[in-house]
Amino acid sequence: MTGHWRPRGPRTLRLRLTLGYGAIFVVAGLALLGVTYVLFDQQLTRSFEDRFTTAPPGRHKQLIIVAGDVQLTGDAAVEWMRRQEAELRGAAGTSLLAQGVLALAVVGGAAVAFGWVVAGRMLAPLHRVTDTARRIAAAPLAERGLHERIALEGRPADEVKRLADTFDTMVERLDHSFDGQRRFVANASHELRTPLTLNRALVELAMHRRTASPDVKELGESLLEINARHERLISGLLLLARSEQEIADRSPVDLADVVTHVVRQTAGDAAAAKVTVYEVAGQAPVTGDALLLERLVHNLVENGIRYNLDDGSGWVRVVSRTVADGKAQIEVSNTGPEVPPYEVPPLFKPFHRHGAERVVTARSAGLGLSIVRSIAVAHGGDVSARPREDGGLVVTATLPRARH
Repeated sequence: MTGHWRPRGPRTLRLRLTLGYGAIFVVAGLALLGVTYVLFDQQLTRSFEDRFTTAPPGRHKQLIIVAGDVQLTGDAAVEWMRRQEAELRGAAGTSLLAQGVLALAVVGGAAVAFGWVVAGRMLAPLHRVTDTARRIAAAPLAERGLHERIALEGRPADEVKRLADTFDTMVERLDHSFDGQRRFVANASHELRTPLTLNRALVELAMHRRTASPDVKELGESLLEINARHERLISGLLLLARSEQEIADRSPVDLADVVTHVVRQTAGDAAAAKVTVYEVAGQAPVTGDALLLERLVHNLVENGIRYNLDDGSGWVRVVSRTVADGKAQIEVSNTGPEVPPYEVPPLFKPFHRHGAERVVTARSAGLGLSIVRSIAVAHGGDVSARPREDGGLVVTATLPRARH
């Protein structure tokens, strides 16, 4: 057998508390009913014994009872009284127990209902904590929902209040940490752009001098290529930091137009790599940032061209379409080397490239698919990938339907 054993029972704390209240009430009611019955029986027995057992000798012989047409005297009268007392005791006991159990059932049901209401009111702050934590966890990016707070005000400083305050403090620290990280990446990227631009200008100036030797020009080309890689890295970091922010200004965008534009834009790279690009631009309306969506499609197509076959038989297929429930999809599939399934998830991590031989010579900074995922998530969507049977990948970005 597989799986873990789980004890069966009530699944909510409110239900467990209600059942606990009800069980305690029923047990207490049964104990009270039992004590009442015992005391009643003792009182009835004592009353009879005081009246007949403690009578003076010979007194019971003077007792005369008329029962219907029969007149009883002496011991017969006493025996008749004893039978009547036994019947009275049985009838009274039965009536007491039956009515007591019925009253206990009615009052117990009311107590359970009242306990359900009270438990709900007592657990309402915990539901608020749970709902806030669920909204933060379900946000498009985890750090994007960290601005929410529980803020339990007007309550005594009990355990629930301390729990909510501790949760708010933890979320506030996480929010400051993520904000500081994004600001650092953005500021560092902006600061690094200036020296890179200056380096490129100085290298180009040295290469174009009349006295520049072939060795200097060759070295300049190598330096420019390294500088270009660094510039792409900085641009990717800036775009990654931007895509992890909330999309405030949204506009209608048809992904079919984006696909057509990107395929035309990357035609030169595809021809240089001897890769054929097939375009299937179906209508796929969404709302979002047009530049970021263009970068999403561009990165997917660029990756498909870059990581492909080098014998001239490679291809990339770009499809935009509208699927069930109105969602829009971009699917980019390509030929290429085989990718093991366990290596697919790390491809979406920053600075990760498939294949160690590509690390030194690749033009990529390893941010392409991580930027794609960040852009998709920023628009409320997601990205998935799977290996093709004959090599290469199939990457699918799914975005929500257009907002009207």
